[in-house]
Amino acid sequence: MPRFSNKKRVVIKVGSSTLAYPQTGNLNIRKSRQLVEVLSDLKNSGKEIVFVTSGAQCVGASKAGLVSKPTDIPSKQACAAIGQSELMKFYSENFEEHNHKVAQLLLTRDVISNQVRRENVINTFNKLFEMGVIPIINANDVVSIKQLDFDENDTLSAIVATLCGADLLVMLTDVEGLYDGDPKNPDSRLIREVDRITSDIISTAQGSGSSVGTGGMLTKIEAAQIATEAGIDTVIIGNHDPRLLYELFEGDPVCTYFKAVD
Repeated sequence: MPRFSNKKRVVIKVGSSTLAYPQTGNLNIRKSRQLVEVLSDLKNSGKEIVFVTSGAQCVGASKAGLVSKPTDIPSKQACAAIGQSELMKFYSENFEEHNHKVAQLLLTRDVISNQVRRENVINTFNKLFEMGVIPIINANDVVSIKQLDFDENDTLSAIVATLCGADLLVMLTDVEGLYDGDPKNPDSRLIREVDRITSDIISTAQGSGSSVGTGGMLTKIEAAQIATEAGIDTVIIGNHDPRLLYELFEGDPVCTYFKAVD
């Protein structure tokens, strides 16, 4: 597995299982602050960071006093509206502690598929990089017609990586990477490197292992396929300790690396 120290523009995606406690849906403040600190440090090292975050619905439901995430669309959208402001307040304040500015971009498929709007998004990315600002991306579930416009933001993170010309896409999840069987089975083995995503690789993907997230390994494999076919190296890595990102760039990380298609 190559080291990624030479990767400059990096898209890092986290899901609800990274940010929230599974028992309550409340924000895991300690882990989220650690994540912000690591991302800030990576930016200090000279990298351009794009942060794709889920969690708005989960955090919004908790803020609204709900015992679980709602299932009907209006309630989901209302919780997303509440959660977006809560998340951005947290990110803005905590990145500011490390002298970094952030900007929010909320995207939907119809924005990406429209040529003029797509160009506007690309232009915004480029200007934010020039200004040294960290773009924070989420799906705009408040106005999304579908239950989740981008499958728990995995697909969105791959599209964002292509839009901003990223060198690397990193997806954090609640397992170390792609296994050749059920990750809960001790006989299953981590697949450390994937040269090309085939039907056999896709068939190994399992469903979501978290009560607060709605994505799963399959959507991450599909996202990896989008990114690698666009020439972007992709990594799936565990989310239990944000400091694992240091190992990704400096050492020998435990993860699955998907090689970019030449």
